[in-house]
Amino acid sequence: MDEPSLRKTQWYSLAIVVLAGDQAAKSYIDATTSLGWSHEVASFFNLVHVLNPGAAFSFLAGAGGWQRWFFLAIAFAISAWLAWLLSRPLRKSEGLSYSLILGGALGNAFDRAVRGHVIDYIDFHLRGWHWPAFNLADVAIMGGVIVLVARSLMSVENRATAKESR
Repeated sequence: MDEPSLRKTQWYSLAIVVLAGDQAAKSYIDATTSLGWSHEVASFFNLVHVLNPGAAFSFLAGAGGWQRWFFLAIAFAISAWLAWLLSRPLRKSEGLSYSLILGGALGNAFDRAVRGHVIDYIDFHLRGWHWPAFNLADVAIMGGVIVLVARSLMSVENRATAKESR
């Protein structure tokens, strides 16, 4: 297998691992705990079992049901675009970012398609203030976005440094 094909396989494999890990964790929470369950792990962190019919931070959670199909369509469109991007030659940071985002998008899309909502189970809190609950798919999406932003900022900085040295 040539280098570009091997790299594509690695990126698609990472997306599948993220999807599988996300679904395994959600299935475990769903099968072993009741809805509304909460277990304190640390003074700032709980494992919980909550449902999110909306998007990030429960955006449009109470919209009446149409949002399920809307977010599912967006997830599939973005996933198709990311899969296409991963088929092209990429820098490692781009491949990593797109793979993480793809795996996370597919993880949450699977929930919406099969369950009708997303299962969230990670709850961070401080002094009574709770960050909205989230899951491994969300962590992967945010991780991918952070890598993309960091790479973009480094590129801007490198271009500025190159202009200054002229």
